[in-house]
Amino acid sequence: MNKNSIRGLCIHIMKKSHEKHLTLREKILENIRDAIVSGTLKAGSRVSEPELAERYGISRTPIREAFRQLESEGYLTVIPRRGAVVSEYSPKDVEEFYAIKSIMEGYAARRACENLSEKELERLQVINNKLAELAKSGDIKHFFKIHSDFHELFIKAADNEKLHDLIAGLVTKFQRLRLASLSLPGRMAISVQEHEKIIDAFQKKDADLAEMLVRKNAEYGGKVLMDGGIPAKTD
Repeated sequence: MNKNSIRGLCIHIMKKSHEKHLTLREKILENIRDAIVSGTLKAGSRVSEPELAERYGISRTPIREAFRQLESEGYLTVIPRRGAVVSEYSPKDVEEFYAIKSIMEGYAARRACENLSEKELERLQVINNKLAELAKSGDIKHFFKIHSDFHELFIKAADNEKLHDLIAGLVTKFQRLRLASLSLPGRMAISVQEHEKIIDAFQKKDADLAEMLVRKNAEYGGKVLMDGGIPAKTD
C-alpha cells in the first residue's frame, strides 16, 4: 500500500470523525472496503498494518480486528510474513460463486413459496420500495445492506437451517463481489425491477417462476461483473 493510498484513507476517515455512531474499527472497515471497490487499492496491493496504525495514531488492535473482518468478507488475504494484501479473484472464481449462489438461492425461493406469510410478503414489498428510493439517490452502502435483508427474508422462509447457513457462509466470503456488482452503473435500479417480479411470483405462489427469477437474478449479477466489474487476476 503506497503512502498516497494510506494518506487518502486517513483523510477520509478523519472527515467522518463526527459520525460518533461508527467505531474506529467500523470506520477503518468502511473506508478500506470503499478503496478496494473503487479501485484505489488494486488487487494484490499490500495494506500495511504498522503504517495505518502510525497514520491514525492508534494501536494495531482495531486495525488487526478490521483486517480479520475484511478477510472473512473476501476483501483481504492475510499472508504470513507478508501481511494483508487485497484479494484477487479470477473470472473462474466469479463464475463459480454466482453459479453456486444461483442454485442455492433458487432452491430457497422455491421452498419459500410454500411458507411466506402475507406479513412477510408485505415486508418484502416494503424493503423493495426502500431499495427503489436508495437506487434513485445512488446510496450503494445502505442499498447493499437492505438488499441483503430482502434475500435473507425469503431464504429464512425456506425453513431449512442447513441451506441458510450454507448461503450465509458463501455470500459473506464473497461479499466484495456482490457489492462490486451492485455498484455498477444502473445495477441498483435493475435489481429493484427484478425484485418486483420475484415478489409477484411469491404472491402467486408460483414456485417454478420464483426459482427461475431468483436464479436469473444471481446469474445476471455475475454476468455484469464479468463484463465490467472488479479487476480480477487471469488464470
